[in-house]
Amino acid sequence: MGMMDGKKCLIMGVANQRSIAWGIAQALHREGAQLAFTYVPDERMKKNVEKLAGSLEGYESMPMIPCDVQDSAQMEALFQTLKDQWGSLDVFVHSIAFAKQEDLTGTFSEISWEGYALAQHVSSFSLIEASKHAKPLLEAAGGGSIFTLSYLAAERVVEKYNVMAVAKAALECNMRYLAAEFGPSNIRVNAISAGPLRTLAASAVKGLSAFREVMEEKAPMRRNVTLEQVGNVGLFLASDLSACITGETIYADNGYNILAV
Repeated sequence: MGMMDGKKCLIMGVANQRSIAWGIAQALHREGAQLAFTYVPDERMKKNVEKLAGSLEGYESMPMIPCDVQDSAQMEALFQTLKDQWGSLDVFVHSIAFAKQEDLTGTFSEISWEGYALAQHVSSFSLIEASKHAKPLLEAAGGGSIFTLSYLAAERVVEKYNVMAVAKAALECNMRYLAAEFGPSNIRVNAISAGPLRTLAASAVKGLSAFREVMEEKAPMRRNVTLEQVGNVGLFLASDLSACITGETIYADNGYNILAV
């Protein structure tokens, strides 16, 4: 018997085998959760997610739903599909972020409004809109867990993170306000701030490899985090073991966040 037996979990944000969302999916599946995945409406992205999900036992019964988070109609349709197929939801994992390359690597003061708004819409506002639709399904299950993925750049300057840092700061603020609103419905809302991993999203941030070397040199644990480790933190937040935790950013970075460096 796994700690997530019978729990229905929606995971948004799996792109490939290095995605943090995939690490979380594997941990949830290992403990018996039923999984549903979304994918960007693109044939290549669909095949990527289908291939990964196909490696899991019970793949045939896993809902695979296209969703562009910039399209409100698709967001609504996603949760209507889950309502029709599952009736309720126990866990919602939000692992979505995007920004234009020039708004990451360029000069911060030269970020365009269009680029700023795009990063905020996809990476931050999408948590609010998706959570609004997820809430009735979570209430139907008697409550549950929502969590998202942040990064230390939300509160400290990280070179070449630029517009995404602002989006992550807004994301964490959104998380806290949702936690305050959803708490009476027995719904927890939290965030994981993971150390640098070689994900598709992180590949857009120049200098990541150098920062991983800094982590090995200076983090209290003197090592980088792994996808499996962050996945297990996600499992904790999804499970009843975190029943008294909400509105928190959980740092999964081997202690790097406590340092003044």
